[in-house]
Amino acid sequence: MFYKNARIFTSDFTFRNGAFEVKDGVFGEILPENVPADAIDLNGATVIPGLIEVHSHGNSGADFSDGDYEGLKAMARYYAECGVTSFAPASMTLPYDVLEKAFANARKLVDENIEGLSVLRGIQMEGPYFSYKKRGAQNADYLKEPDFDGFKKLYDGCGGLITIVDIAPELPGAAEFVAKAKDLCTVSIAHTDCTYDDAKAAVDAGVTHLTHLYNAMPGIHHRNPGAIPAGVENPNVQAEIIADGFHIHPASVRLAFTMFKNRMVLVSDSGRCTGQVEGYQFDLGGQMAELRGGVAKLVGTDTIACSASNMWKCLQNVLSWGIDEAEAVRAATYNPAKAIGAHKVVGSIETGKVADFIITNSDYSEKRVFLAGREI
Repeated sequence: MFYKNARIFTSDFTFRNGAFEVKDGVFGEILPENVPADAIDLNGATVIPGLIEVHSHGNSGADFSDGDYEGLKAMARYYAECGVTSFAPASMTLPYDVLEKAFANARKLVDENIEGLSVLRGIQMEGPYFSYKKRGAQNADYLKEPDFDGFKKLYDGCGGLITIVDIAPELPGAAEFVAKAKDLCTVSIAHTDCTYDDAKAAVDAGVTHLTHLYNAMPGIHHRNPGAIPAGVENPNVQAEIIADGFHIHPASVRLAFTMFKNRMVLVSDSGRCTGQVEGYQFDLGGQMAELRGGVAKLVGTDTIACSASNMWKCLQNVLSWGIDEAEAVRAATYNPAKAIGAHKVVGSIETGKVADFIITNSDYSEKRVFLAGREI
Protein backbone atom coordinates (compact mmCIF):
# COMPACT_ATOMS: atom_id res chain seq x y z
CA MET A 1 0.00 0.00 0.00
CA PHE A 2 1.30 3.45 -0.92
CA TYR A 3 0.44 6.82 0.63
CA LYS A 4 1.07 9.98 -1.39
CA ASN A 5 0.91 13.74 -1.04
CA ALA A 6 2.28 13.59 2.51
CA ARG A 7 4.62 15.82 4.48
CA ILE A 8 6.92 13.11 5.85
CA PHE A 9 9.36 13.34 8.75
CA THR A 10 12.18 11.41 7.13
CA SER A 11 15.12 9.53 8.64
CA ASP A 12 17.41 12.55 8.17
CA PHE A 13 15.19 14.44 10.65
CA THR A 14 13.70 16.82 8.11
CA PHE A 15 10.23 17.13 6.61
CA ARG A 16 9.90 16.32 2.91
CA ASN A 17 6.87 16.14 0.66
CA GLY A 18 6.25 12.84 -1.10
CA ALA A 19 5.01 9.30 -0.75
CA PHE A 20 5.82 6.16 1.22
CA GLU A 21 5.00 2.48 1.10
CA VAL A 22 3.75 0.10 3.81
CA LYS A 23 4.15 -3.60 3.09
CA ASP A 24 3.61 -6.53 5.49
CA GLY A 25 3.73 -4.26 8.53
CA VAL A 26 6.99 -2.48 7.67
CA PHE A 27 7.95 0.57 5.67
CA GLY A 28 8.84 -0.10 2.05
CA GLU A 29 9.97 2.60 -0.34
CA ILE A 30 10.24 6.11 1.08
CA LEU A 31 9.88 9.00 -1.38
CA PRO A 32 9.66 6.66 -4.38
CA GLU A 33 10.12 8.05 -7.89
CA ASN A 34 7.16 6.13 -9.30
CA VAL A 35 4.03 6.32 -7.18
CA PRO A 36 1.15 3.97 -8.10
CA ALA A 37 -2.00 5.65 -9.35
CA ASP A 38 -4.07 4.01 -6.64
CA ALA A 39 -1.91 5.38 -3.78
CA ILE A 40 -3.92 6.83 -0.88
CA ASP A 41 -3.91 10.62 -1.06
CA LEU A 42 -3.17 12.24 2.32
CA ASN A 43 -3.84 15.74 0.97
CA GLY A 44 -0.71 17.29 2.47
CA ALA A 45 -1.09 15.83 5.97
CA THR A 46 1.99 15.49 8.18
CA VAL A 47 3.28 11.97 8.84
CA ILE A 48 5.59 11.28 11.77
CA PRO A 49 6.83 8.05 13.37
CA GLY A 50 4.85 6.60 16.26
CA LEU A 51 5.83 8.14 19.58
CA ILE A 52 8.15 6.26 21.94
CA GLU A 53 7.58 6.61 25.71
CA VAL A 54 10.54 5.59 27.89
CA HIS A 55 9.47 7.05 31.24
CA SER A 56 5.88 6.50 32.32
CA HIS A 57 4.71 4.69 35.43
CA GLY A 58 1.11 4.20 34.44
CA ASN A 59 -2.29 5.51 33.42
CA SER A 60 -5.95 4.50 33.51
CA GLY A 61 -5.79 3.60 37.21
CA ALA A 62 -2.91 1.16 36.68
CA ASP A 63 0.79 1.35 37.59
CA PHE A 64 3.54 -0.82 36.13
CA SER A 65 4.91 -1.56 39.59
CA ASP A 66 1.58 -3.08 40.67
CA GLY A 67 2.63 -6.28 38.93
CA ASP A 68 -0.91 -6.61 37.57
CA TYR A 69 -0.95 -8.01 34.04
CA GLU A 70 -4.43 -6.74 33.14
CA GLY A 71 -3.42 -3.30 34.34
CA LEU A 72 -0.32 -3.40 32.14
CA LYS A 73 -2.46 -4.27 29.12
CA ALA A 74 -4.80 -1.36 29.94
CA MET A 75 -1.76 0.92 30.05
CA ALA A 76 -0.56 -0.32 26.66
CA ARG A 77 -4.01 0.27 25.16
CA TYR A 78 -4.10 3.86 26.45
CA TYR A 79 -0.59 4.54 25.12
CA ALA A 80 -1.59 3.38 21.65
CA GLU A 81 -4.64 5.65 21.67
CA CYS A 82 -2.32 8.57 22.52
CA GLY A 83 0.00 7.84 19.61
CA VAL A 84 2.60 5.97 21.67
CA THR A 85 3.36 2.90 19.57
CA SER A 86 6.29 1.64 21.69
CA PHE A 87 6.98 2.08 25.40
CA ALA A 88 9.34 1.16 28.20
CA PRO A 89 7.46 1.50 31.51
CA ALA A 90 9.25 2.86 34.56
CA SER A 91 9.33 1.05 37.87
CA MET A 92 9.60 2.67 41.32
CA THR A 93 11.98 2.29 44.26
CA LEU A 94 10.59 -0.93 45.69
CA PRO A 95 11.85 -4.26 47.09
CA TYR A 96 13.43 -6.60 44.56
CA ASP A 97 10.64 -9.19 44.86
CA VAL A 98 8.03 -6.58 43.93
CA LEU A 99 10.10 -5.43 40.95
CA GLU A 100 10.62 -9.04 39.89
CA LYS A 101 6.86 -9.56 39.63
CA ALA A 102 6.34 -6.39 37.60
CA PHE A 103 9.21 -7.24 35.27
CA ALA A 104 7.80 -10.75 34.74
CA ASN A 105 4.54 -9.19 33.53
CA ALA A 106 6.52 -7.07 31.09
CA ARG A 107 8.12 -10.22 29.73
CA LYS A 108 4.67 -11.84 29.38
CA LEU A 109 3.30 -8.88 27.42
CA VAL A 110 6.25 -9.00 25.04
CA ASP A 111 5.86 -12.72 24.52
CA GLU A 112 2.10 -12.55 23.92
CA ASN A 113 2.43 -9.71 21.36
CA ILE A 114 -1.22 -8.62 21.53
CA GLU A 115 -2.50 -6.80 18.46
CA GLY A 116 -3.67 -3.21 18.87
CA LEU A 117 -1.59 -2.46 21.97
CA SER A 118 1.49 -0.29 22.18
CA VAL A 119 4.53 -2.57 22.02
CA LEU A 120 6.58 -2.96 25.18
CA ARG A 121 10.24 -2.69 24.13
CA GLY A 122 12.00 -2.32 27.46
CA ILE A 123 11.86 -1.25 31.10
CA GLN A 124 13.29 1.81 32.83
CA MET A 125 14.40 0.68 36.30
CA GLU A 126 13.93 3.92 38.25
CA GLY A 127 15.44 3.09 41.61
CA PRO A 128 16.40 1.93 44.15
CA TYR A 129 19.98 3.28 43.76
CA PHE A 130 19.16 6.87 44.70
CA SER A 131 20.10 9.73 47.01
CA TYR A 132 17.95 10.10 50.12
CA LYS A 133 18.09 13.88 49.81
CA LYS A 134 16.83 13.85 46.20
CA ARG A 135 14.46 10.90 46.52
CA GLY A 136 11.44 13.03 45.53
CA ALA A 137 8.39 10.74 45.52
CA GLN A 138 10.54 7.58 45.74
CA ASN A 139 10.01 5.62 48.97
CA ALA A 140 13.00 6.12 51.27
CA ASP A 141 12.40 2.76 52.99
CA TYR A 142 13.58 0.90 49.90
CA LEU A 143 16.62 2.93 48.84
CA LYS A 144 19.80 0.93 48.27
CA GLU A 145 23.42 1.50 47.38
CA PRO A 146 24.39 0.29 43.91
CA ASP A 147 24.08 -3.49 43.76
CA PHE A 148 25.13 -4.96 40.44
CA ASP A 149 24.46 -8.56 41.46
CA GLY A 150 20.90 -7.70 42.49
CA PHE A 151 20.38 -5.72 39.28
CA LYS A 152 21.81 -8.53 37.15
CA LYS A 153 19.43 -11.04 38.73
CA LEU A 154 16.46 -8.82 37.84
CA TYR A 155 17.86 -8.25 34.35
CA ASP A 156 18.29 -11.95 33.68
CA GLY A 157 14.93 -12.78 35.24
CA CYS A 158 13.02 -10.75 32.64
CA GLY A 159 15.15 -11.87 29.72
CA GLY A 160 17.15 -8.65 29.45
CA LEU A 161 14.16 -6.33 29.17
CA ILE A 162 15.73 -3.65 31.38
CA THR A 163 16.86 -1.06 28.84
CA ILE A 164 17.56 1.86 31.21
CA VAL A 165 18.79 1.64 34.81
CA ASP A 166 19.01 4.79 36.96
CA ILE A 167 21.65 5.63 39.55
CA ALA A 168 22.84 8.49 41.75
CA PRO A 169 26.57 8.75 40.92
CA GLU A 170 27.65 9.98 44.36
CA LEU A 171 26.72 6.68 46.02
CA PRO A 172 29.50 4.25 47.00
CA GLY A 173 30.41 1.96 44.13
CA ALA A 174 28.44 3.92 41.54
CA ALA A 175 31.21 4.20 38.95
CA GLU A 176 31.93 0.48 39.24
CA PHE A 177 28.22 -0.29 38.80
CA VAL A 178 28.07 1.90 35.70
CA ALA A 179 31.11 0.24 34.16
CA LYS A 180 29.43 -3.17 34.42
CA ALA A 181 25.82 -2.22 33.68
CA LYS A 182 26.63 -0.19 30.55
CA ASP A 183 27.35 -3.42 28.71
CA LEU A 184 23.78 -4.56 29.35
CA CYS A 185 21.68 -1.40 28.95
CA THR A 186 21.63 2.40 29.04
CA VAL A 187 22.73 3.78 32.42
CA SER A 188 21.18 7.06 33.54
CA ILE A 189 21.82 9.64 36.26
CA ALA A 190 18.73 10.26 38.39
CA HIS A 191 17.54 11.34 41.86
CA THR A 192 20.98 12.64 42.73
CA ASP A 193 22.69 15.30 44.82
CA CYS A 194 25.98 14.72 43.04
CA THR A 195 28.77 17.14 42.27
CA TYR A 196 30.02 17.81 38.79
CA ASP A 197 33.00 15.55 39.46
CA ASP A 198 30.74 12.69 40.58
CA ALA A 199 28.65 13.05 37.45
CA LYS A 200 31.65 13.31 35.13
CA ALA A 201 33.14 10.16 36.65
CA ALA A 202 29.86 8.36 35.96
CA VAL A 203 29.71 9.67 32.38
CA ASP A 204 33.32 8.64 31.83
CA ALA A 205 32.39 5.18 33.15
CA GLY A 206 29.54 4.86 30.65
CA VAL A 207 26.46 6.91 31.59
CA THR A 208 24.67 8.08 28.42
CA HIS A 209 21.35 9.38 29.79
CA LEU A 210 19.93 11.88 32.28
CA THR A 211 16.53 11.02 33.75
CA HIS A 212 13.92 13.82 33.94
CA LEU A 213 16.37 16.69 33.54
CA TYR A 214 16.24 19.35 36.30
CA ASN A 215 13.93 17.27 38.48
CA ALA A 216 15.49 15.51 41.51
CA MET A 217 18.99 16.79 40.74
CA PRO A 218 20.98 19.93 41.66
CA GLY A 219 20.42 23.02 39.60
CA ILE A 220 23.28 24.60 37.66
CA HIS A 221 25.43 26.82 39.87
CA HIS A 222 28.50 28.63 38.53
CA ARG A 223 30.73 27.23 41.31
CA ASN A 224 28.94 23.91 41.78
CA PRO A 225 27.66 22.95 38.32
CA GLY A 226 26.35 19.47 39.18
CA ALA A 227 25.21 16.76 36.78
CA ILE A 228 23.68 18.82 33.98
CA PRO A 229 26.89 20.38 32.54
CA ALA A 230 28.62 16.99 32.81
CA GLY A 231 25.92 15.63 30.52
CA VAL A 232 25.96 18.60 28.16
CA GLU A 233 29.71 18.27 27.61
CA ASN A 234 29.53 14.67 26.40
CA PRO A 235 27.86 14.28 22.97
CA ASN A 236 26.85 10.70 23.80
CA VAL A 237 24.53 11.77 26.63
CA GLN A 238 20.82 12.26 25.98
CA ALA A 239 18.47 13.95 28.45
CA GLU A 240 14.80 13.41 29.27
CA ILE A 241 12.43 16.31 29.81
CA ILE A 242 8.96 16.18 31.38
CA ALA A 243 6.89 18.54 29.27
CA ASP A 244 3.57 18.37 31.13
CA GLY A 245 3.61 22.11 31.91
CA PHE A 246 3.97 21.57 35.69
CA HIS A 247 7.35 19.97 36.30
CA ILE A 248 9.37 22.50 34.30
CA HIS A 249 8.84 26.08 33.13
CA PRO A 250 8.68 26.43 29.32
CA ALA A 251 11.76 28.70 29.36
CA SER A 252 13.74 25.92 31.03
CA VAL A 253 12.46 23.48 28.45
CA ARG A 254 13.72 25.77 25.69
CA LEU A 255 17.07 26.04 27.48
CA ALA A 256 17.30 22.24 27.68
CA PHE A 257 16.71 21.88 23.95
CA THR A 258 19.44 24.46 23.34
CA MET A 259 21.94 22.73 25.65
CA PHE A 260 21.19 19.22 24.41
CA LYS A 261 20.60 20.01 20.74
CA ASN A 262 19.47 16.87 18.89
CA ARG A 263 19.76 14.90 22.17
CA MET A 264 16.49 15.57 23.98
CA VAL A 265 14.04 12.83 24.95
CA LEU A 266 10.44 13.79 25.66
CA VAL A 267 8.80 11.84 28.49
CA SER A 268 5.50 12.16 30.31
CA ASP A 269 6.46 10.58 33.68
CA SER A 270 2.76 9.82 33.97
CA GLY A 271 1.22 7.88 36.81
CA ARG A 272 -1.97 5.90 37.34
CA CYS A 273 -3.81 9.18 37.82
CA THR A 274 -3.54 9.90 34.09
CA GLY A 275 -7.04 9.83 32.65
CA GLN A 276 -8.63 10.12 36.13
CA VAL A 277 -10.71 12.93 37.70
CA GLU A 278 -9.46 15.76 39.91
CA GLY A 279 -9.02 14.65 43.53
CA TYR A 280 -8.24 11.04 42.58
CA GLN A 281 -6.05 9.49 45.31
CA PHE A 282 -3.70 6.58 44.76
CA ASP A 283 -0.78 4.62 46.15
CA LEU A 284 2.62 5.47 44.73
CA GLY A 285 5.33 3.10 45.88
CA GLY A 286 3.87 2.88 49.37
CA GLN A 287 3.01 6.60 49.63
CA MET A 288 -0.33 8.27 49.01
CA ALA A 289 -0.64 10.80 46.21
CA GLU A 290 -3.53 12.76 44.74
CA LEU A 291 -4.39 14.50 41.49
CA ARG A 292 -4.48 18.16 42.39
CA GLY A 293 -4.66 21.02 39.89
CA GLY A 294 -3.74 18.84 36.95
CA VAL A 295 -0.66 17.19 38.47
CA ALA A 296 -0.11 14.49 41.11
CA LYS A 297 1.38 15.45 44.47
CA LEU A 298 2.12 13.48 47.61
CA VAL A 299 -0.82 13.90 50.00
CA GLY A 300 -0.28 16.73 52.48
CA THR A 301 2.76 18.11 50.61
CA ASP A 302 3.70 20.13 47.55
CA THR A 303 6.06 17.40 46.33
CA ILE A 304 5.23 16.52 42.72
CA ALA A 305 4.78 12.76 42.51
CA CYS A 306 4.21 12.25 38.78
CA SER A 307 2.39 13.84 35.88
CA ALA A 308 -1.14 13.26 34.65
CA SER A 309 -0.21 13.94 31.05
CA ASN A 310 0.69 11.80 28.03
CA MET A 311 3.28 11.94 25.26
CA TRP A 312 0.97 13.43 22.64
CA LYS A 313 0.10 16.29 24.97
CA CYS A 314 3.79 16.75 25.83
CA LEU A 315 4.60 17.01 22.12
CA GLN A 316 1.82 19.55 21.64
CA ASN A 317 3.17 21.51 24.62
CA VAL A 318 6.76 21.85 23.40
CA LEU A 319 5.56 22.86 19.95
CA SER A 320 3.42 25.58 21.53
CA TRP A 321 6.43 26.71 23.58
CA GLY A 322 8.50 27.44 20.49
CA ILE A 323 10.59 24.29 20.13
CA ASP A 324 11.53 23.62 16.50
CA GLU A 325 9.11 21.09 15.01
CA ALA A 326 11.79 18.72 13.74
CA GLU A 327 13.62 18.83 17.08
CA ALA A 328 10.40 18.16 18.98
CA VAL A 329 9.38 15.20 16.81
CA ARG A 330 12.88 13.72 17.01
CA ALA A 331 12.72 14.01 20.82
CA ALA A 332 9.46 12.05 20.85
CA THR A 333 10.48 9.34 18.37
CA TYR A 334 14.04 8.52 17.34
CA ASN A 335 15.89 9.73 20.44
CA PRO A 336 13.82 7.71 22.94
CA ALA A 337 14.08 4.70 20.63
CA LYS A 338 17.86 5.12 20.75
CA ALA A 339 17.79 5.36 24.56
CA ILE A 340 16.26 1.88 24.81
CA GLY A 341 18.26 0.39 21.95
CA ALA A 342 15.24 0.07 19.64
CA HIS A 343 16.26 2.64 17.01
CA LYS A 344 17.12 -0.01 14.43
CA VAL A 345 13.53 -1.27 14.55
CA VAL A 346 11.34 1.77 15.28
CA GLY A 347 11.63 5.53 15.76
CA SER A 348 11.89 6.72 12.18
CA ILE A 349 10.17 6.35 8.82
CA GLU A 350 12.74 4.23 7.07
CA THR A 351 12.69 1.25 4.74
CA GLY A 352 12.57 -2.01 6.69
CA LYS A 353 11.48 -0.53 10.01
CA VAL A 354 8.15 -1.34 11.64
CA ALA A 355 5.44 0.83 10.07
CA ASP A 356 4.35 2.63 13.23
CA PHE A 357 3.27 6.13 12.25
CA ILE A 358 0.89 8.98 12.94
CA ILE A 359 -0.99 11.07 10.40
CA THR A 360 -1.70 14.53 11.80
CA ASN A 361 -2.56 18.05 10.72
CA SER A 362 -0.36 21.12 10.70
CA ASP A 363 -1.06 22.11 14.32
CA TYR A 364 -1.00 18.54 15.72
CA SER A 365 -4.53 18.92 17.03
CA GLU A 366 -5.76 15.71 15.39
CA LYS A 367 -4.17 12.32 14.76
CA ARG A 368 -4.63 8.89 13.23
CA VAL A 369 -2.41 6.18 14.72
CA PHE A 370 -1.02 3.18 12.84
CA LEU A 371 0.63 0.15 14.46
CA ALA A 372 2.63 -2.04 12.06
CA GLY A 373 0.74 -0.44 9.20
CA ARG A 374 -2.74 -0.98 10.62
CA GLU A 375 -4.84 1.90 11.90
CA ILE A 376 -6.10 1.47 15.46
